[in-house]
This record gives sequence, C-alpha cells and structure tokens, in this order.
Amino acid sequence: MAVQPEGTPCWADAMFSDVEGAKSFYGEVLGWTFGESSSDYGNYTQAYADGKAVAAVVPPMPGQEGQSAWCLYLASPDAAATAAKIRDNGGELLMEPMQVGEFGTMCLARDPSGVAFGVWQGGVHEGFEAGPEKPGAYCWAEVFTRETEKSDTFFQTVFGYSAKQVQDDAMDFRMYNLGGNGGNGGNGGNGENTVLGRMRMTDDFPPEMPPYINVYFTVGNCDGAVATATKLGAVLRFGPMDSPFGRFAAMSDPQGANFSVIDVTTTAGEMPKSADVG
Repeated sequence: MAVQPEGTPCWADAMFSDVEGAKSFYGEVLGWTFGESSSDYGNYTQAYADGKAVAAVVPPMPGQEGQSAWCLYLASPDAAATAAKIRDNGGELLMEPMQVGEFGTMCLARDPSGVAFGVWQGGVHEGFEAGPEKPGAYCWAEVFTRETEKSDTFFQTVFGYSAKQVQDDAMDFRMYNLGGNGGNGGNGGNGENTVLGRMRMTDDFPPEMPPYINVYFTVGNCDGAVATATKLGAVLRFGPMDSPFGRFAAMSDPQGANFSVIDVTTTAGEMPKSADVG
C-alpha cells in the first residue's frame, strides 16, 4: 500500500451538531453524496464526489459541542512519532494517537499559534480518493494565522517542509513544499510539490476569529456555488475573485464552518513570484 509523504494533506472532516443539515448543504453546494453513518465510530459519515471519498461529517461527541470547523489531516507514516515531534516543537495534542479500527491511526493537535489540524496514518483508508481537479474534491488549503513565525517554524520543523515566500508587499503569504531535488514532482522547481499555503491574518479578520486552516473544495462554477450556498444560509466572506490558480470565494456555512470553493478552470493573471526562505 502506497504511503503518502509525511505532511501531505490527505483527508478532511468536520463536526456538525446538525449533521443532516450539513449533508443537505454540502450535497447541494458541492454535489456530494453520503455513505451510511458508522455507529461503531461515532456516526462518522463519508462524503463522495462521483463515487470517490472526498471528506466526512460527524456529530460532536458529548462535551465536544461548539463551533463547527473543517479539520485538515496531514499524512504520517507513524502517528506516534509525529505526535512526539508536535509536542517537542511547542504544539499541543488535543487527542493522543488513536487507532480507528483497520482504517488507520489519527491524532488531533494545535500548532503554537493555535491552528488546529489532524494527523492521519493510513490503514485501509489512505485518504482522498479524488484528484483536486474533480468537482466536489479537496483542492487546496491554507494556514491562516496571526503569528506567522510560530506557525512557519512549527510546520517546517515537524513536517520537513521547505518554503517559498510570495514577493508581494500587499500580503504575507508563504508556500510549504515537500520533496525537492527530484522528489515528488508537482508545482515547484527541483521536483518540489507545493502542498499547503500560509497566510498572515490581518486586521481585516474579526479579532474574535481564531486561527484556522482554510480548506478549498473544487467546483465547476464558483459564482454558481456561491449563489447556491448563500441561498442556503452561508455567509460570503470574500470574493468571488479571479486568480492565477482559479476563481475562488471564501464562505462560512450555515453552522459557522469556514471553507472556500475554487473553479480551477477559470484563471486570470500571472503566477506570483516567490523566493526560497528555507
């Protein structure tokens, strides 16, 4: 079984107090269908795009009720070893490594700036089954944080990312890469694979909004997805906006979970210049 390189985004799920409402919303906005909930695993319910697993939704466990949020999982060949690195580098473990039947092993953590994320050591469930170009599939994610130095040091140390800083005075944006020197192939030079972005949260973000990872899902039509989502109670936070990577928009779903949609077939402008920063 193929093991994804450590630090590769490999899965996303979200906890919703109203799971049926979430299924209805994302079914209409992203075209997802849903499998049977697994009572053995807290009624965890996988979402599918054209028959391929792309995410999951789950109700909160007793005592975990609170703000709904998407959680991005980063691949690890050894969740216990990654958990130790998280702790050694100033992170906080929210859930110690836990085996989930034959599916794999997970843990939940927070970086030193407060960004929550998951770690997944795949078993029979390796992660995303659909590629990022597929409507409804996971496409991309960005770490949104006010304390960029803490996040950069943490993620680059724990997951071995190299990084490129975008040369733009209007924003502080960094790209985390895996591979290099003929490694994984992908978007960067020298065989680098750009797997994650990092954006500094400015004063444009409400001060009460905590740092988080913004997950992007692919859609065939960004404006159409926004219209459907807002009709169903989502709040448009940003966009739709054209970019060299696609036309995208950021929203909060009706239960408050932040997410973005992107149409990767509609691009505009030149790719930003960037410089190696480690």
